[in-house]
Amino acid sequence: MLYELAEWLGFPGILNLFRYLSFRTGAAVATALFIGLILGPRFIGWLRVRQGKGQPIRADGPQSHLAKRGTPTMGGLMILTSLTLALLLWMDLANPYIWACIFVTLGFGMIGFLDDYDKVRKASTAGVSGKVRLLGEFAIAGVAAWVITLQNGTMLYVPFFSQFSVDLGYFYIVFAAFTIVAFGNAVNLTDGLDGLATMPVIIASMAFMLIAYVVGNKVFATYLGIPHVAGAGDLAIFCGAIVGAGLAFLWFNAPPAAVFMGDTGSLALGGALGAIAVTTHHELVLGIIGGLFVVEALSVIIQVFWYKRTGKRVFRMAPIHHHFEQLGWSEPTVVIRFWIIAFVLALAGLATLKLR
Repeated sequence: MLYELAEWLGFPGILNLFRYLSFRTGAAVATALFIGLILGPRFIGWLRVRQGKGQPIRADGPQSHLAKRGTPTMGGLMILTSLTLALLLWMDLANPYIWACIFVTLGFGMIGFLDDYDKVRKASTAGVSGKVRLLGEFAIAGVAAWVITLQNGTMLYVPFFSQFSVDLGYFYIVFAAFTIVAFGNAVNLTDGLDGLATMPVIIASMAFMLIAYVVGNKVFATYLGIPHVAGAGDLAIFCGAIVGAGLAFLWFNAPPAAVFMGDTGSLALGGALGAIAVTTHHELVLGIIGGLFVVEALSVIIQVFWYKRTGKRVFRMAPIHHHFEQLGWSEPTVVIRFWIIAFVLALAGLATLKLR
């Protein structure tokens, strides 16, 4: 919005900063962080009053988690508010990629909100039916994937190989929608400990901030041998807004958490990262940068698959972060060590930009 205002007024001097992507990205980080920190205390107080007993805690989960009863959930609303306001201030309103990613983020956030609301209302960990949730997620992701495909084609680029790609045709829309839905649910499964999902999302967003910038710059993209997507550079602003909103939320979500993001936040943020990866043609690299989320999701799939067929468990508890809790690791130990893993994986994912 401010970008268009500066363009229209044609102000010289300092307002020309609005033309620079790097400036608007930094401004989006600061804006989302400031809004989140200002909104946080009152918003959390409002949630406590509205929810009463807060988020239901799994009876079959780690016993240490029972002390968290009464902690309000739906903190993702705070993230989405600061994220959206920062984007509207600093984004290019004519960029279709930004709108597609906003559509996924808010759409997934709405599905997560309905799930959180149902859990709080029924005082149960069972929310909206899984099939209904997936149907809604695929509908939203499918529309976004179609819009993105209209702009930048149906090519799937393979990392480690310069400009090596496969044209998936119309199947690419299915693949893109699956990527968005899968990553949304992977982040959702990871959100089980205070701060566990928030910081890896911030780390992944910082990595894709750089990827979006170079993909959107023809000179850098050509030099690195990666696909150039005109207009994708503005997604760096989107990533910056996620970083700022995430840092603000982490201020209140740090152990012991004053609020949980709930499915409202985790589904939205995971879906946003998936949509950004699809837009930048770095879907496979997302699996490396967000490898922590992939492992968390796989641990649940493996546990369920093996238990149904053998009656035995591969892990003491799934998702895998609970397995390490059962091994005797304290919650802060699990969280910090998983943060380190997320950081290393982000560096490995960024290395694919040069190793081609």
